[in-house]
Amino acid sequence: MKKTFSNRYIFIYSAALVVVAALILTVVAVSLKPMQTRNQQAETKQMILKTIGVDATRDNADQLYAEHITDADGYYTFASGIVIPLKGTGLWGPIWGYLALDSTSTVVGAVFDHKGETPGLGGEIATDKFAQRFIGKKMDTQASHLAKNADHSNPYEVDAISGGTMTSNGVTAMLAKAYDDYSKLSSSSSISSTTSDTSNTREEVQQ
Repeated sequence: MKKTFSNRYIFIYSAALVVVAALILTVVAVSLKPMQTRNQQAETKQMILKTIGVDATRDNADQLYAEHITDADGYYTFASGIVIPLKGTGLWGPIWGYLALDSTSTVVGAVFDHKGETPGLGGEIATDKFAQRFIGKKMDTQASHLAKNADHSNPYEVDAISGGTMTSNGVTAMLAKAYDDYSKLSSSSSISSTTSDTSNTREEVQQ
């Protein structure tokens, strides 16, 4: 004989399954959160280190970061300059990166990443080839910016992404915002003294 269930029984059974599934997912999410946080922190440190020419893995990122970088009011100083963070919006979502500047506000290193830009187009910002375009450019009296058919002799113009106009515009806006923030802070004694202290510490270690 075929067994039948009342609507009340089906409702309670379904609700119980939903609750159990939700509890399992919550436990998994909570247990994985510390690992996810550590991975995100390691990735950030790897990106910052990359701008100053230090290749790091997740395993040694903490050690190398402690050796080369000093946190300073949302910025990151190293022996010969400062790393400034970049945050913006591309065509399909968040874009971000870091620029390493020397004492003359010349770019000596760069790294960019994105969440969902189009592969082969806007997604090119995550490549080393794109980041290399910024080396030698300036962030002193104005921000570097992307331009179509950029004048390579212009210390502020960087070649835009072919076929990635919206992402290029997002990068330019991101650089402009970072420049404004950096300009306000560059005259701060805390940044200057931290950079100086970091440099002195490196020299003492080398001696």
